Amino acid sequence: MSDPDRLYRILPQPPFTPQIGALVEMMNYARSTTLQAVHDLSVNELDAVPPGFSNSIGMLLAHVAATDRLYQTASFEGVDPYETEAYAPFVGAMSFGKDGERVQGRTLEELLAQLAEVREETLRQFAARDDAWLQEVMTAWDDFRPNQHWAWFHVMEDEVSHRGQIRVIRNALRAARG
Repeated sequence: MSDPDRLYRILPQPPFTPQIGALVEMMNYARSTTLQAVHDLSVNELDAVPPGFSNSIGMLLAHVAATDRLYQTASFEGVDPYETEAYAPFVGAMSFGKDGERVQGRTLEELLAQLAEVREETLRQFAARDDAWLQEVMTAWDDFRPNQHWAWFHVMEDEVSHRGQIRVIRNALRAARG
């Protein structure tokens, strides 16, 4: 978000319909605060897991991208992401390394590029839909049937939650350095 006059305003812009545009603006704000929280971190800082924590900042950033990608697959393709080969590279980040590799050794630029690439696809897909689509129930899962609006609110909510964790971890790293 490059215009500081718009930073604290929800002003949907073309090519999005009003409700999708408002959701996009909220997602943009959440992303801008995530970017602020990770500004200038080194690979060592991204990989560090302070005592009492179970994840690194790099892992959390990769998880945010994996969540966005998970809902892309479920929402736009209508299939369970875990049943696709395309989602396989995201499984480790989605599960925080429990069901795949943990994210380590990636630069901030690499992690931010992945976030941007995944979000670009989300926005491209949103631009092709209208507000009525937001109310449609997702069909990707048999036992979980949110509507599209809730799903994408959850993507934003997940990022905000992990951004809070990122800030706490960053503060712990600073405190450990003295």
